[in-house]
Amino acid sequence: MASFEENVHKTAFENSHTVIFVYDDEKLIGFGRAISDGVYQAAIYDVAVLPEYQGNKIGKKIVEHILNSLPQCNFILYASPGKEPFYEKLNFRKMKTGMALFRYPEIMQKKGFTE
Repeated sequence: MASFEENVHKTAFENSHTVIFVYDDEKLIGFGRAISDGVYQAAIYDVAVLPEYQGNKIGKKIVEHILNSLPQCNFILYASPGKEPFYEKLNFRKMKTGMALFRYPEIMQKKGFTE
């Protein structure tokens, strides 16, 4: 998840179609969200699980919850570089025509999101 102030994250989640938070007791250990028109298009963003909880299928369950909440929709996402195999296991495929216009293109290129 990109680094922004807390209120930016709060607003992003509040304005999302589908949101999921996963807790271990009262500790937030994972989350994800989707924006959508609710009819046929959706985009998944900000799927994250604390490193010490990864490998326990929490991320998979987060994505499955999002997919099941909008079963009629096509989904797109952009994964953090190196995380593509995780999404490929969930039947996501690389797009040939996907493009992005980022506010800070140099930073996103340096992080490996764009060419």
